[in-house]
Amino acid sequence: MLRAGIVGLPNVGKSTLFNAMTRSRKAQAANYPFCTIDPNVGVVTVPDERLQFLAEMSKAAKIIPTVIEMVDIAGLVKGASQGEGLGNQFLTHIREVDAIVQVVRCFEDENIHHVSGSVDPLRDIEVINTELVLADLGSVQKRIEKTQKTARGTGNDAKAAKVELALLERLLPHLDSGKPALLLEVPTEEKALFKSFCLLTSKPTLFACNVAEGDLANADANPWVQKVRQYAKEHLSTEAVVISAQIEADLVDLSEAEAADYLKELGVSESGVGGLIRATYHLLGLRTYFTTGEKETRAWTIHQGDTAPQAAGVIHSDFERGFIAAECAAYDELKRLGTMAKAKEAGKWRIEGKEYVVADGDVLEFRFNV
Repeated sequence: MLRAGIVGLPNVGKSTLFNAMTRSRKAQAANYPFCTIDPNVGVVTVPDERLQFLAEMSKAAKIIPTVIEMVDIAGLVKGASQGEGLGNQFLTHIREVDAIVQVVRCFEDENIHHVSGSVDPLRDIEVINTELVLADLGSVQKRIEKTQKTARGTGNDAKAAKVELALLERLLPHLDSGKPALLLEVPTEEKALFKSFCLLTSKPTLFACNVAEGDLANADANPWVQKVRQYAKEHLSTEAVVISAQIEADLVDLSEAEAADYLKELGVSESGVGGLIRATYHLLGLRTYFTTGEKETRAWTIHQGDTAPQAAGVIHSDFERGFIAAECAAYDELKRLGTMAKAKEAGKWRIEGKEYVVADGDVLEFRFNV
């Protein structure tokens, strides 16, 4: 299972957010730095309103959503790349995740200490990004020294080392200019090699803007949120999602109906966490297809670009090995037409072969023979 790490400075709401996403109180959340030391790991249900319609259409007995794994990582401080705070532990834990959700504080509260003494989300982002780049610089420099020795030799090992060295020597000035590895243009044939470097700044990232309870309904007007969104777009071509960790903490113990009433009173229709989970799911390169029938309606996780046989293999390896064809309809067409029978009548229920690339929201049935 792919996992995303929640990172940020101390006291920005990471552990509170983790508890809300996992619907638990696993992570300790307190008003002092380094409240989290060992990372907390939890499985997060990906909210998807499409499941409800499909279950009603099929009169399914149960609904099974898809999930991802989230990791709450200790707060980082300036100098982490040199071992300050819990720097070495922090960086190791980030190295083990597949994507980063960077939480930034976009609210004032004199009762909640900020490690820098004031609220400035762009400064906070730069602190974290600088430490990650510095850590990557150190890793690349060490790898260059090691690879240079191998490249001086002869044979296949030396040939491979020269290719690696060329990539590392392009990467070094890129990082030295303060740019994350993610933005380096890497040819397709070198992507696997690049990935093997396990660089912190090569991981896809999005931002979670933590706003005050009273600001959630009008978050677009929050100047800090506006600045973070602009930064995310211009510097990383990514997005910034608005959440209120405190509201999410209050929702943990409420039923669905009580939570809906509470959010309505605040002037919002959905918890910010739902949008953040979905954004993280897509950030990881994951997509969803569905199977539905009287027994169950289920969401299945695949990677973007997966073919029909690969999607079938998620259910069982026999399905992929003996794949014949996939019967398929797009969710939007089913929703528009209302029933499977009408989709078939309209010619929207089609047969796809081995080369078909499954789209997010496809509803599938597989034909196979083993």
